[in-house]
This record gives sequence, structure tokens and C-alpha cells, in this order.
Amino acid sequence: MSSFIFRRALLSILTLVIILVIVTLIPNVAPGDPARKIAGGTASPERLAQVTESLGLDKTVPEQLQDVFSSTLRLDFGDSFTKPGSSVTDLVRASLWNSFKLVLFALVLLLPLSIFGGVVAAYKKDSLLDRFIVNGGVALSSVPEFVAGVLLLALLAVPFSFFRVVADPPEGAGFFLQLQHMLLPALTVLTVYFGYIARVTRASTISALESDFARTAFMKGLPTREVFGKHVLRNSLLPTVAVVGTQLGYMFGGMVGLELIFNYPGLGRLILDAVQSADYPLLRGGVLTVALIYMVATLSADLIIAWMNPRARLALGES
Repeated sequence: MSSFIFRRALLSILTLVIILVIVTLIPNVAPGDPARKIAGGTASPERLAQVTESLGLDKTVPEQLQDVFSSTLRLDFGDSFTKPGSSVTDLVRASLWNSFKLVLFALVLLLPLSIFGGVVAAYKKDSLLDRFIVNGGVALSSVPEFVAGVLLLALLAVPFSFFRVVADPPEGAGFFLQLQHMLLPALTVLTVYFGYIARVTRASTISALESDFARTAFMKGLPTREVFGKHVLRNSLLPTVAVVGTQLGYMFGGMVGLELIFNYPGLGRLILDAVQSADYPLLRGGVLTVALIYMVATLSADLIIAWMNPRARLALGES
């Protein structure tokens, strides 16, 4: 197990290094003059020289990489170009906290409902209820998240005042008011991901129900609830954990359309704003944060799977 964690940590560090190199090289290969784009078309030569120096474009590429790596190790990404006086670390931390709240709320709604739907569909295999869950899930999964968000706005926010159009709650809002503002984005995530997770859970549950240990448990006369709770779910949830682990990185940094529709200041929107304004320090900090979240989530999913499955734990221990 320790060797597995060590290899994954080394691979994660190498991936972060590659991402950092790519993000650092973007100003050097981007079309046009990045300094001119940031400073404006009417900027004075002195202002252009100042922005060029701030970007590090007055140095060679190896010198730029050395400066970026040293500042990254100190967790110092500098100040934002588009928001003077605001450090990149503070901006990323605020957006990361907002994304964390939305993702957590969405998972609280998504995981119980989708897992329950997948288990029910597996238990009622080939029934009308099974077809309804599977086909309905396929239909919902094919809808892009920004389309689902617009539909929910039209169907829920327009006729019912309880649902808030803007997901960003006012400053000082209480816990339940924050949940009320984030309800529609969370329901959008539920709409898009329900079918995917439910189908994965259904397939793994059917496989577990057809296994020898489940048949033996039923032959012993154990109640269905006990068979599912002690034998089936522990094995059927392994693929679900893997799926959720791989999707967490996207949920934090990839739901840009959703954040734009509901005007939510999350991490994906922060990265998009940094790209549009050529705010390279902010872009670097946001991209590295999303990459780190993705790597931690996938590693955590692997460790949870190993804990839930003794065979996987044995394989990791021998590797």
C-alpha cells in the first residue's frame, strides 16, 4: 500500500510540474502581445514595460520557469493583474470555498438518490421501473449542464419565488438561505449526473447479486435488507466510488457554464475570467488548484476502494 501511494504521489508531482510548465509558457506562445492586451491599446511604453516585467517576459524561458517554480513552492502566485491589490492566493481560496460548498451540497443530493435508484433498478431488473430509471437516466445524462440549468430556471425559478435565480447568496446570509440560493445549481448537477451514477451502480449491483456469496446468503434465508447491507452494497459501490472520484475535479473546475448561468463565483468561472482577461498569475493558480483537487480525489477514491475491497487492498499491498 505504501509503495502504491508513493508511486501515485510521484506521478502527481510530475503531472503538476508538466501543467505548471505549460501554463508558464502560455504568455510566450500566445498570439499578439500579452502585455499590450493586459495594459490596453493606449498604454504608454512605460506601462507596457512594467507589465512585461510583471509577466516575466523580459527574461528567458528557463529563468521564467525557475521563478515560477520557486514562487509556487512558497505558495506565492503573486497579485492579480485585473484586480490590483488582490493576491492570487486569496482569490483562489475564496472561489475554491464557493465551489466546495456547491459541490458538497450537490453530492449530498446526488449520491443517495442515484445510488438508491441504481440499486432499485438492479433489484427490479427488466421491470418497468428498471426501464424507467435506466432510460430516464440516459435521457437526462445527454442534456448538457447549461441547458439543464436554463430549463430549471424556466420551470422552477420563474413560476416559484422560492427558487433563486442567482446562486450567490448575499453577504452575511445564513446557512439555510445559502442552501436556498444554491438549490437550483445543485438540482442541475443532480439532473445531469443521476443517470450516469445510477447506471454504474445498477450494473455493479447486478453483478454482485449474481455472485456466489449473494446466492449463498439468499439460500441461507437471510433477509433481503441484510444481504444488501452486508454483502451486496459493499461490492457494488466500488465502481461508484471510482466514478465520483474522477468527476470531482471536473465538478470543481469544469462547471463553467453552470456558474455563468447562475452567476456563481466558483473556481471554474475564476479560471474563465483569467483566460478572457489574460490574467496569467490568476490562471496559473486556478489551473494548479483544479489539478491538485483532481489528483487528491482520484487517489482518495483508490484508497477507499482498497479499504472496501480486501482483494484490491491485497493487490495494492503486493504491488
